[in-house]
Amino acid sequence: MLADVFVILDTVQYHKNEWQNRNRIKTAQGEQWLTVPVNYRFPQRIEEVTIASPLWAKKQIASIEQAYAKAPFFQQYWLDIKAIMQAEHANLVALNVALIQHLGNLLGCTAPLLLASDLPITDTDPTARLIKITQHFDGDVYLSGSEGEHYLDQAVFASHHITLKFQQVSPPVYPQLHGDFIPYLSVLDVLFNIGEGSHSIIRNMGDMRS
Repeated sequence: MLADVFVILDTVQYHKNEWQNRNRIKTAQGEQWLTVPVNYRFPQRIEEVTIASPLWAKKQIASIEQAYAKAPFFQQYWLDIKAIMQAEHANLVALNVALIQHLGNLLGCTAPLLLASDLPITDTDPTARLIKITQHFDGDVYLSGSEGEHYLDQAVFASHHITLKFQQVSPPVYPQLHGDFIPYLSVLDVLFNIGEGSHSIIRNMGDMRS
């Protein structure tokens, strides 16, 4: 993978209709959003957001089973993922951590997974906060998503002797169920369709640029 340490930035403001509580799968009718209902009041941080109902998983599980029951590797992976979805989670972060850790293990990711809320860092400025997190791990490179170019101050990173890099993602094409290929779906799609071959697909879909 591209990172030595992965930090979930759960100390920033939660935003509705983004990726913290939803993702997409592919069904016979096309792409479908799976959304975890949450209790949220502006301007709560991600770590403060709770799941609205313990019954949320029932509908999502039914949608996944209907979409992927005939996928070649569905049975190999589904029971463990389903169990995580059905378990009680204290909040949205706990659910996401459980899923990310499990799916990361399946994909051969060995980088430690940590929460920003567990670190002794209180800066609220986006650039200063990320610099402090990188310094906490004695890092000299910070890997940002591509959107970071719009709000991170590259000169400040350089002044702290930290190289700022941005991830580039090229969606891979692989065999899918249900017709024409749809990119940028949940990792469940590639896992259920490709199985162990998902390792190399995920590893080769991303790169870095300064």
